[in-house]
Amino acid sequence: MTGSGNDNAGGGFIGRLWRGLWRPSARYSLGALLIVGVAGGVVLWGGFNWAMEMTNTEEFCISCHEMRDNVFEEYKDTIHYTNRTGVRATCPDCHVPKEWVHKVVRKVQATNELYHKALGSIDTREKFEEKRLQLARNVWDNMKATDSRECRNCHGFDFMDVTKQERRAQKRHLKVADNGKTCIDCHKGVAHELPEGWDEDE
Repeated sequence: MTGSGNDNAGGGFIGRLWRGLWRPSARYSLGALLIVGVAGGVVLWGGFNWAMEMTNTEEFCISCHEMRDNVFEEYKDTIHYTNRTGVRATCPDCHVPKEWVHKVVRKVQATNELYHKALGSIDTREKFEEKRLQLARNVWDNMKATDSRECRNCHGFDFMDVTKQERRAQKRHLKVADNGKTCIDCHKGVAHELPEGWDEDE
């Protein structure tokens, strides 16, 4: 009986919980702390995603001269840059995953590129050419490991009309699914010049 009276006097469990949220602790109420915490979380999450998108543009990619003066100049001469339809693939379209988790992983991996930027590993054309084959192999290996995931954002085998392709392309595209090949196996030089020393069997 006494317990029941106390519950009624105190407004029951819900009442005690509500008062606990708004009753000042040492300095602030739990409710105020919760509101500040949620607002802070929204700002941090929004800022994180904003930074992710800001670093996911062609303008950002070519803001360092290593990219602007080397691979970007080659890319401007390819069909991915300019073509009859005006559909363009930018640096992030090919080199950054669209799915959030994979994108974050790629951004973390990119910290290695910042490290080499600080070291000046490829800050001259000569240094770039010296490391070009290894850099290309790194990209090719990654694309192979992901089954050319970024290529497939625009080029899906399921949607190809092979009857409109040249016979050589038809033959290869029809076989590709059966022999474990992926886009990068045949299209290594599609957006950038192939490096010296590249072996066609790689």
